[in-house]
Amino acid sequence: MKRLLACLLLVWTGAAFAAGEQPRGGRSITDHSIEWPSAELIWRVATLQDYNTRVVFLGVSALSAAAGLVGTFLLLRKRSLLSDAVSHATLPGLALAYLIVEAAGGNGKSLPVLLTGAAIGGVFGMATVTLIRRFSRLKDDVALALVLSVFFGLGVCFIVAIQQLPTGNAAGLDHMIYGKAAAMSSGDAKLILGAGIAVALICIALFKEFRLLCFDENFAAVQGWPRVLLDLLLMGLVVAVTVIGLQAVGLLLCVALLIVPAAAARFWSESLGQTAGIAAVIGLVSGWMGVLASALFPKLPAGAMIVLAACGVFGLSMLFGGRRGVWVRWREHRRVKQRVGHQHLMRACYELLESRANGQGSAADFLGAEQIGFEELLRRESWPRHALHGLLRTGQTAGFISAESGHQFRLTASGRAEARRVVRNHRLWELYLIEHADVAPSHVHHDADEIEHVVDANIVARLEEMLSAGVAGTVVPMNPELGASGRMES
Repeated sequence: MKRLLACLLLVWTGAAFAAGEQPRGGRSITDHSIEWPSAELIWRVATLQDYNTRVVFLGVSALSAAAGLVGTFLLLRKRSLLSDAVSHATLPGLALAYLIVEAAGGNGKSLPVLLTGAAIGGVFGMATVTLIRRFSRLKDDVALALVLSVFFGLGVCFIVAIQQLPTGNAAGLDHMIYGKAAAMSSGDAKLILGAGIAVALICIALFKEFRLLCFDENFAAVQGWPRVLLDLLLMGLVVAVTVIGLQAVGLLLCVALLIVPAAAARFWSESLGQTAGIAAVIGLVSGWMGVLASALFPKLPAGAMIVLAACGVFGLSMLFGGRRGVWVRWREHRRVKQRVGHQHLMRACYELLESRANGQGSAADFLGAEQIGFEELLRRESWPRHALHGLLRTGQTAGFISAESGHQFRLTASGRAEARRVVRNHRLWELYLIEHADVAPSHVHHDADEIEHVVDANIVARLEEMLSAGVAGTVVPMNPELGASGRMES
């Protein structure tokens, strides 16, 4: 009968192709090209209209948000690789749990059984790392590498033994290794949701204690907090997140959910509370994006897409993060470089005019009357020609410099005031270093350059009070290196 049905199916398929027809969906069964989803399908999946998509998103979002919260504390404790060791240590635990339950006549494929075994394996792996670090001279990286490799090798041996059983091929343990979020049932989603909410509530309830543990564990111990107990509880949360993530992303990718959202959140905030919240949101968004991609392209695994989405968010955070992003740091560096160049230009103009005075009057008499040549200024400070041209253009745009004929320029009224202010602050630092830091006058000029551009305005004000106390009026001190006698009333 089966052979007859197979022959009829073959005849029907050949007749359909002979007639120019294709199977349902308009595609051949041997066609492996990518079928791009329609706008309607994208909208339906993005708005979670399908039941299966809602179930998977519910479980994955709870897992990702909880992993982001726990991963923030783990990152600050500098124990990121511990999550990798714990995730690999779960493999022998769940494989051994399957073997024990099957030998006892039970259902070894039961998810609670597998998760319980994985939890025991993770706790045992974490304890092994702790014991190796405490009772041996081996470093943390060696202990983590030992546990990761040994436990994973032991788990692979158990998996091979399971495959020799009559029901071994149907055990489904490979889903725990690589993850299979698309096969998540409503019961699995509810279990992951409950565990994720419990982990999040513990993190919120012990947020103050975990923060103290992450930043200064010795101070926490002095204050009487149970440091060891808090550390064990944090590691227990890592094990919990790893175990509940096996169904979604697998043990090989659980470490990514713990580390990547927390690392991405560090680029957006300096506050621990905000970083933890942002990490949870990044984890949730990554889960949603991974589920969306897997639903639109069924051949793509959901677990891998969740991790890739999180890595994409990490890349964007690294480039455009509001606090530590590459773009922000580059822009700040460029702004500081422009400010330093501007101050050097103003000081060079003042000191050049000051040297022309040569004791025949104050530099204030020459600031507005004397012209400054491009070549003369270039020889004095050894700037590259293009750099000096850029500084002069910036000064003209700011209204501090007016261009004259023949590569000559002159300081405007606002430029003269700016030059007096810059030189005065620089000389204040020179006097401070000579009087209070015992720096030789022959070296103080360059030492003051290292300080004046990074100090706060309040510090400059305090120095003014210290160094100008009892002096009538505001005076620009002399340049200790040049020995110039020009002084100026501001």
